Amino acid sequence: MSTQKTPFSSILIANRGEIACRIIHTAKLLGLRTIAVYSEADAQAPHVMMADDSYCLGPAPVAASYLDMDKVLEAATTKKAEAIHPGYGFLSENADFATACTDAGLIFIGPTPKAIELMGDKAKAKRRMIDAGVPCVPGYQGEEQSDGRLIDEAAKIGFPIMVKAAAGGGGRGMRLVEAESALATAITAARSEAENAFGSGELILEKAISQPRHVEIQVFADKYGNTIHLGERDCSVQRRHQKVLEEAPCPVMTPELRQAMGNAAVKAAKDIAYVGAGTVEFLLDASGEFYFLEMNTRLQVEHPVTEMVTGLDLVALQIRVAQGDELGLVQKDVALSGHAIEARLYAEDTSQDFLPATGPIDLWQPASGAGIRIDSGISTGGEVSPFYDPMLAKIIAYGDNREEARRKLIDALKCTVMFGATTNKAFLIEALERPAFVNGAATTAFIGDSFSKEDLAGQSLTERDAAIAAVLLYTSAHAKAMHRAIATPHELSNWSSATKISTPFRFAQGENGITLNITPAGDNTYHILTDDQTFNMLLTEKDDCKVYFDINGEKITAYYQISKTDPSGQSIYISIEGCDHFLTNAFGVFTSASDTAGAGSVTAPMHGMLLEVFVSQGDKVKKGDRLAVVEAMKMQHELLAEVDGEVADIHFEAGVQVAADSLLMEITVTESS
Repeated sequence: MSTQKTPFSSILIANRGEIACRIIHTAKLLGLRTIAVYSEADAQAPHVMMADDSYCLGPAPVAASYLDMDKVLEAATTKKAEAIHPGYGFLSENADFATACTDAGLIFIGPTPKAIELMGDKAKAKRRMIDAGVPCVPGYQGEEQSDGRLIDEAAKIGFPIMVKAAAGGGGRGMRLVEAESALATAITAARSEAENAFGSGELILEKAISQPRHVEIQVFADKYGNTIHLGERDCSVQRRHQKVLEEAPCPVMTPELRQAMGNAAVKAAKDIAYVGAGTVEFLLDASGEFYFLEMNTRLQVEHPVTEMVTGLDLVALQIRVAQGDELGLVQKDVALSGHAIEARLYAEDTSQDFLPATGPIDLWQPASGAGIRIDSGISTGGEVSPFYDPMLAKIIAYGDNREEARRKLIDALKCTVMFGATTNKAFLIEALERPAFVNGAATTAFIGDSFSKEDLAGQSLTERDAAIAAVLLYTSAHAKAMHRAIATPHELSNWSSATKISTPFRFAQGENGITLNITPAGDNTYHILTDDQTFNMLLTEKDDCKVYFDINGEKITAYYQISKTDPSGQSIYISIEGCDHFLTNAFGVFTSASDTAGAGSVTAPMHGMLLEVFVSQGDKVKKGDRLAVVEAMKMQHELLAEVDGEVADIHFEAGVQVAADSLLMEITVTESS
């Protein structure tokens, strides 16, 4: 490999969102000219605004923009970029793209195409690691891919097993199979998802390790053969095999185990002559045995926790290596200090099995403070698009010890405001407060073991929080009325010569509702009466989105925003202790669309591509039958029949984009159902 230095002064970031912003930040600190690329949907995105220059790749779908290699290379040529940083996702682990960059005279900030190709295929990677003597999970990673061969090999391995796409990652093309009877369906579904996500339906099988930890080692190597590791990250808290909480160091790590895992990771990197930043992922069982899982040949989403405990800027190190410099570090220079925990803020509905959500970003106000870092790529007035990953931001907290970092992260989440699309913020707070996580005992089974379906449904609206929302709506309406009034003396505000004026409010939530009455009781003081409680509320301080109350002697802080899309001014977002609600004042419970829709109506759960339709008009279906698949935000979502009946009408064909709540098909319900 050539060790010639190749300094560059401009860099194109072939990505979007928070990682594009993260790379631009360091590149600017290093004095590099930055070039952003964007789709038509991202024209006003923060990463475009941050960069020195920008280039539109095309329409919103990734195939026509961020995944179009020719357009990215055209952008680099047009804008005279000298280097390309791929970030993570999109083209970051595409060996053909790395080759194309080199052929175009561009520096690809990442490993060699050969390393990307080898480690990007789980089957090839596992075969190579077995030959290199790196501990691996027992399984099948052969080239014979017939369903029959996979079923035979699964029987040899024993259940439960994991069916995994050989290409790609992020939990796509992955299925846990508990029994042989479910294997054929899992193979078909995993292969289909893998082909659509990665263009390859090749699968591997692995013995399912019971309740392991997911522990990964950050490695770095330069072009001169220097290879080191920067410690580990525990990424065990996952849903749908995608990480939610990550931390460094691992709570159960010992110096001996860190050395053994670090040595194995460095061995894996050296075996393939790796260059740049990479992550070797392992499963760690309860006995302390660990097994190679895969290697990610790029920067990881969770790299900030490593940066916070090592004091290193990993993007700067990537750029240093890409320019042909030595790492400037040896293993003994790496020291871990303190503890860092990262929470991924997703646009998703935890009550609907973490289904990705779309919608406006009506207000984005991240937390701040000592030891708090926010990596985001969103801004107020933006939109959560159905075309891209639903991760909005990463909230990271650092402390001298794990408990300090955990408490800081909870506080930071409670002070982070994201109004508009539904998020997983309340779930993240609850996860951080669960005993298993507090005690450092979380494994990959944490969410399933610690959360019931009812837990994931979210917190119901309390009468206290309804009272806060009512007072904020009341004061907003009162302020508007006073503004329109002509010369109304302040002392006559809320005054009546008869009995005190009370204003009724009602907030509906699901099938339930809360009714209350507000009576002004002096300057910024209100008397609230509900069916069950009485609240004496003093509004002590208020700014654009934050308000402080004294409620029956208890001090409460709330974040809020009056909806800008409701012309009546009767809708409000509130966030109290990290629990978010969107409420509308009504005199009676509104009937929801789901109440009025026919029981046999099948609607799209989100914006996305109607990938497959499994039924035809006139088909008889049973409750639980597969009807269709919608693909959005990198995930495939199966739509199942909720009733027995006959397919009366199908409104869309496979291969078209559908909007959330679109009526896809109708089923005439069988009387008995």
